[in-house]
Amino acid sequence: MNRWITGARPRTLPAAVVPVAVGAACAVGVSAGGIVWWRVAAALVVSLALQIGVNYANDYSDGIRGTDDVRVGPTRLVASGLAAPSAVKRAAMLSFAAAAVAGLAIALDTSWWLLAVGAAAIAAGWFYTGGPKPYGYLGLGELFVFVFFGLVATAGTTFAAVEDVTASSIWMGVAVGSLACALLVINNLRDIPTDREVGKRTLAVRLGDRRTRWLYTALIAAAFVVVPIVSIDRPWALLGLLALPAAVGPVRSVLSGASGGALIAVLSATGRVQLVFGAFAAIGLAISG
Repeated sequence: MNRWITGARPRTLPAAVVPVAVGAACAVGVSAGGIVWWRVAAALVVSLALQIGVNYANDYSDGIRGTDDVRVGPTRLVASGLAAPSAVKRAAMLSFAAAAVAGLAIALDTSWWLLAVGAAAIAAGWFYTGGPKPYGYLGLGELFVFVFFGLVATAGTTFAAVEDVTASSIWMGVAVGSLACALLVINNLRDIPTDREVGKRTLAVRLGDRRTRWLYTALIAAAFVVVPIVSIDRPWALLGLLALPAAVGPVRSVLSGASGGALIAVLSATGRVQLVFGAFAAIGLAISG
C-alpha cells in the first residue's frame, strides 16, 4: 500500500484541495438558496482524483519511455520497478473514472456542459505525458495546470456550489493557478539536466535555468498581486497576504541558486505556501460573502 501512496505523490495534493476550498469560499453569499455542499464535496473528489490520476499517468508514461530512469526527485513506481506498468496505468484509469463519476453527479444536478469540461480535463491529464506527442514534452504543461487546477477547478467549484461563476472566482482561479504552476516549475527546474538528456522539452528546459527561476518568482508574486484586486469586492480576501512570509524562504532559495535535491525542499515549501494562502484567502472570502 505504501508504494501506491508514494505513487500518488501526496505532496502535490494541495494543488487539488486549495482551488476547491477557495472556489467554495467565493460562493458564500452569492445565492439566496445557499451553497449545495454535497456538490462541493463532489468537486473535491473530482479535483483529487484528477490530480492522483495525472500523477499515476505521468509515472506510467514517463516510465515506459525511460524518461525517469535517472532522476533526483521522488521515487516513481514504474522506473524503480516497484509496480508493473500495467498496474500503474490501471491505477491512473481508475482515478480518472472516479473523477468522471463525481463530475457526472454534479453535471446531472446542474448543467450537462460540465461533462465536456470534465472530458477535456481527463484527456489533458492523460496526454500531458501520454500518447505519441505528449504536450508536457513540448513545454505546455504549465498551461494545463493553470487552466485546469486554477481557473477550472476554482470557478468550477463556485459553479457547482451555487450554479454561478463570479468575477472573484475567476480572479482567484488566476491566483491559485499561478501557485499550482509554481509547483510544476520547481519540479521541472530540478529536472532540467535529465529532461534535456532524454529530449523532454519542458518549459524549464526551453527557458533555461536562470529564466525558469525568475518565472517561479513571478508566479508566486502573481498570486499575491491578485489579492488586492479581489479585495475590492471582498475586502477580507486581504487575509491571503498573510501567506507572504511563507513565500520568502522558497523564493530566496530559488533565486540564490538551489539545485538538485535542495529543490525537493523548495517543492515542499511551495506546497505549504499554497496551503497557507488558500486557507487564509478562503477564510477572508467567506467572511466577506
